Amino acid sequence: MRSARLDLIGLLACTCLVWGLAGDAQAQTSPAQISNFKVERAGDAVVLSANVQFELSTAVEDALLKGVAMIFVAEADILRERWYWTNKKVAHAERHMRLAYQPLTRRWRLNVASGQITHAGLGLALNQNFDTLTDALAAVQRLSRWKIADASELDLDQRHLIEFRFALDVFQLPRPLQIGTLGQTDWDIAASLRQALVLEMIP
Repeated sequence: MRSARLDLIGLLACTCLVWGLAGDAQAQTSPAQISNFKVERAGDAVVLSANVQFELSTAVEDALLKGVAMIFVAEADILRERWYWTNKKVAHAERHMRLAYQPLTRRWRLNVASGQITHAGLGLALNQNFDTLTDALAAVQRLSRWKIADASELDLDQRHLIEFRFALDVFQLPRPLQIGTLGQTDWDIAASLRQALVLEMIP
């Protein structure tokens, strides 16, 4: 029995290794890129706009077509610079975007929420339907005047930094698929930036 268990563990380890090597050899994604990034003040709100360009690998697209939802997460932090200590986080915002294919209607559904999306909480999300994957991805990739903070949270006499991150959250995939993505770069969709915060005013 003990020998059989050791053989099974060895087989699983080898399988994971093969998956990892195959992912490296067959990676089809290019690094995600952030463009048209700007942070503005609109009345009492601080809003962020950006485009995140990326392509889905064959593995990700196949999983979507088989009914596996993909969740993309955008995060923004505003930090106040402090010369005497570590920078202080004064604002944090998240946007979770759940993209899923509906075989019966052959349409794509996008749920957008400010926190983790669960089946019980889908009613609290913004729901959109699209005829094509291209249109659905365009909505995921484009952030337009997303509120990330109240202007009152910032001391405009102080220097601030903005940190922005965008990624496919593989940790929200079904557990077997999480294991299968280990070491596979074609599931690696992520981009980030950090820069001085310069608030533009929206007329």
